[in-house]
Amino acid sequence: MKYKVIAILLLVVAALVYSCQSESEIEYMRYYTSGQELYKTRCQNCHGAQGEGLAALIPPLSDSAYLKTNRTKLACYVQNGLKLPLLVNGKAYNGQMPASGLAPIEIAQVLTYVQNSFGNKLGLHNVAQVNGELEKCN
Repeated sequence: MKYKVIAILLLVVAALVYSCQSESEIEYMRYYTSGQELYKTRCQNCHGAQGEGLAALIPPLSDSAYLKTNRTKLACYVQNGLKLPLLVNGKAYNGQMPASGLAPIEIAQVLTYVQNSFGNKLGLHNVAQVNGELEKCN
């Protein structure tokens, strides 16, 4: 009986904590956690578990200045791939990134994860933003 009461109290406390989150915080966490799983299965092999990149081929994802400056291009990079050399932190990267084949919602999720991991804190990158950016891809 004692354990049932404790379990019920813990559930009530958890429900109260969860209900205290705003809708935007809940949306961010949905994007972030889904993006984390996508990153592990689709991006980590090249960009590394800690976003460290790979020698002179694959750039690190820990440079928030590059991510912030190019934020509106990132969805296009993910969807269509990238063949141009990149300059990140003064270092050239010449590897090619293949097209991802991800849906816009998945691109938004993985971008939210990357832009808020590896020392980055750029906030939510939602599907509406991604759809708008994809319309402008060259």
